[in-house]
Amino acid sequence: MRRDIREGVKKYMIDGMKPNFSALAKQFDCDYRTVKAAYHEALNGESGQSKRKKRPSKLDPFKDIIEQKLEDQCSAHSIFKFIEKKGFEGSYSLVKTYCRQFKKERIKKATIRVEHTPGLSAQVDWKEDMRLISNQGEVIHFNIFLYVLPYSKKKFITLTFDRKQDTLFACLNDAFYHTGGVPEEIWFDNMKTVVDQSRTQFSKVQLNERFYAFSKDAGFRTMVCRPFRPQTKGSVEALARTVERLRVYNYEFYDSTDLIRIVDDLCDDLNSEESQATGQVPNLLWEINEKEHLHELPDDLLTPYFNDSIRRKVTKEAMVLFRKCKYSVDPRYIGKEVELDLSTNEEHVHIYYNGERIRSHLLTEKSLNYNQEDMVQILKSDVFSHKDEEELQSYIEKSLKQYDFLEEPPYE
Repeated sequence: MRRDIREGVKKYMIDGMKPNFSALAKQFDCDYRTVKAAYHEALNGESGQSKRKKRPSKLDPFKDIIEQKLEDQCSAHSIFKFIEKKGFEGSYSLVKTYCRQFKKERIKKATIRVEHTPGLSAQVDWKEDMRLISNQGEVIHFNIFLYVLPYSKKKFITLTFDRKQDTLFACLNDAFYHTGGVPEEIWFDNMKTVVDQSRTQFSKVQLNERFYAFSKDAGFRTMVCRPFRPQTKGSVEALARTVERLRVYNYEFYDSTDLIRIVDDLCDDLNSEESQATGQVPNLLWEINEKEHLHELPDDLLTPYFNDSIRRKVTKEAMVLFRKCKYSVDPRYIGKEVELDLSTNEEHVHIYYNGERIRSHLLTEKSLNYNQEDMVQILKSDVFSHKDEEELQSYIEKSLKQYDFLEEPPYE
């Protein structure tokens, strides 16, 4: 109904007079019944706006399911396909619009920032399945282990080629060494190497037995986040985004060893740059306020967790990566998985295939460590295949002297 008619009727009502419907109809150039209807609306305190019946939506029976699936981070399209099989007859656009509205409502909810206590906690995660290409054209698939102390923002990151439990233990041990001790508690997501059963609405989290033993020996409490609650581990989530800085090194490194060095350099840079969250340099804040609150690593308690043999895949260079250095094997093992073990005095690394020792190397800090016999076989299989044995030996001896490669001692 027209607003001017309603306003004209209200003037009469304010003065306590009943309006002349015919006169007002002429004034507003409308039917007298329209004026009469406006009068009765005002008399009954109604707004004058027509009340439409709310039609039931095809989504109504499925809204609880949709909201539950959105809590689980499912896409609108996957939800549409799911409820379609349960009898939903509406369109995908209807589901997509509702999902968008629901997400906007979720965004409006405020997240409270948490004040962190020095030495209380650390946060752990993986930057998984990264892929970069070397300047030699080799595609490197890798993961980045992420560890951060939320108070000082002191970080430890390192490159790994798998996310096995033994690898996690080694990374945590390195992180404790790098950050000067063990915090009271460490926050993880529901990674399989940590939990056997995730926390749900009806059950508590169940920690992996071996991981639980490791945490007890190391001296920290294991805290497991609820699924799809990234704000619980905000510091390490931010670190995961920062690690994207590695993307600029695509085609800019030589091999996996060079890439490991780049990751180590990035770790140093992040700890020396001013943190946006604290406005301070992590290394300085850690040194002044946090380092003293961390517990010392327990002597020898974690040693049994690293006694198991380590498995590695032989690269196409006939090399095996161990402690960021490469050690050669016979090229016939290329592509095969071998086991590595340290000698009792930890001066040599032994390499086994199917339980048989195939090579031993002196443990060094050099990037490349070749055995002379392996180098002969490598050269024979490639560009020097036409050379005789004497020429090969002469070339190898010159190369080993030139690059200061040491020939490891015979098997013990």
